[in-house]
Amino acid sequence: MTTYPFPAAANPAIARTPQAEDGLVTYGLYIDGAFVPPVGGQYLESSDPVTGEAWSRVPRAGAEDVDRACRAAQAAFDNPEWRGLSASARGKLMRKLGDLITENADWLAAVEMKDNGKLIAELGNQMRYMANYYYYYGGLADKIEGSTIPTDKPGVFNFTRYEPLGVVACIMPWNSPLPLTSLKLAPALAAGNTVVLKPSEFTSASLLEFVKLVELAGFPKGVVNVVTGYGHEMGEALVSHPVVERIAFTGGPIAGRIINEQAARSMKRVTMELGGKSPNIIFEDADLEQAVKGAVTGIFAASGQTCVAGSRLLLQRSIHDQFLEKLVAFLEDIRFGHPSDPETQIAPISTAPQMAKIEEYVRIATDEGARLVRGGKRAVVEGYPNGLFYEPTIFADVRNDMRIAQEEVFGPVLAVIPFEDEDDAVRIANDIDFGLAAGIWTQNLARGIRMTERVRAGTIWVNNYRSTSTTSPFGGFKMSGIGREGGIVGMLEYMELKSVWVSTGVEIPNPFIRR
Repeated sequence: MTTYPFPAAANPAIARTPQAEDGLVTYGLYIDGAFVPPVGGQYLESSDPVTGEAWSRVPRAGAEDVDRACRAAQAAFDNPEWRGLSASARGKLMRKLGDLITENADWLAAVEMKDNGKLIAELGNQMRYMANYYYYYGGLADKIEGSTIPTDKPGVFNFTRYEPLGVVACIMPWNSPLPLTSLKLAPALAAGNTVVLKPSEFTSASLLEFVKLVELAGFPKGVVNVVTGYGHEMGEALVSHPVVERIAFTGGPIAGRIINEQAARSMKRVTMELGGKSPNIIFEDADLEQAVKGAVTGIFAASGQTCVAGSRLLLQRSIHDQFLEKLVAFLEDIRFGHPSDPETQIAPISTAPQMAKIEEYVRIATDEGARLVRGGKRAVVEGYPNGLFYEPTIFADVRNDMRIAQEEVFGPVLAVIPFEDEDDAVRIANDIDFGLAAGIWTQNLARGIRMTERVRAGTIWVNNYRSTSTTSPFGGFKMSGIGREGGIVGMLEYMELKSVWVSTGVEIPNPFIRR
């Protein structure tokens, strides 16, 4: 009897991906509505971060595979089966996809947990909320309007209209594959584009399962395609492909810079979310009990593997020691375990390379003179000797010029920095290359508003942390990115604005006769 590493989908029309003779679930590329093997015949193994054991293999695509996917997307864009759909009809397809996501949320969560080790409780909520991306943009599809413009030119009528770009390439990271895919895919489809998706080589399985829902919803073949493999082997082929009009990327700033440079050679548009080193600022008049919870949520939720992590905790000096003591006490009974266990509070690190990066930054912080208050080592979890677990780690006596304060660790490592007053907090918060998010904790409303004006970040939370919505734009300042995702503006990123001039019948003067 075949035993699969995750349960079957709720919908019986969704067939299981077959297992090979060695027991590994083996995926194909998804191109033009079918799962196909890579041209080169090579595959990559994906490991469970809890056990360290390989459980699946995904195709190792090359430039020829990328070309097949892009050509399929272009053909689908030109096909009246998609191009001829009204915006309302596209919206109906998207709402159907949202219903399928809701119906199969537990299955999607189980696959994603197997690949990246996130807590099933968090993933279940994420998958159910993810349906809202397709409901929201499905509803928005037929509500993007142009305008009529009163010009100073007699005899012509001028109006504007929004049109889809064409083929869009979306490149996702490993920390939240499906939600971050949906943040790009939903508005791109609602706008009428076709899409080539490239997930992380570490976490491709959930997306390859997800496209079964896209197919079941009724999207035409080629509208959504998936290529998997190493970015350094096939990324340039995707970014520079002649039919690709826009690249939407979430990942690190180094890769983002490379992609931006490649895209610029052919003037391709880009949307980029490149991470951050977000300040979580606690003033002395804050509700400290709430602020402690906000600090923990900001950095230790998802084991710190989130772009908006509040990894710099700025504490007003008058409450510094008191707050630090409360923070350490709050973490005293933190529970490690399998992410499928609802009692587990800390999930494993998603990949072995990321674990090595975290360990290196802890060493760097120690060498730079930061004081280790808590953690700083791997966690030993009973029953999972090869699991990638790491203790929530806190460094105090951190200066803002230390690498631990300036560089994104992307793990459960918190740098605590004292500040004197409001001006000092603003100076420290803004003294960094990133500007993705920030938290402000104060019961002084005027101060809270002032800080939102002075701190340079794309998202600022006051007396809460990590609140998000598909209805609200998200993106960063400075090295944290280009463009915005979410909300109406997130859909306009995937559209082209056209200006149309129509003669109203006034005689056109002879251009060679001087009047």
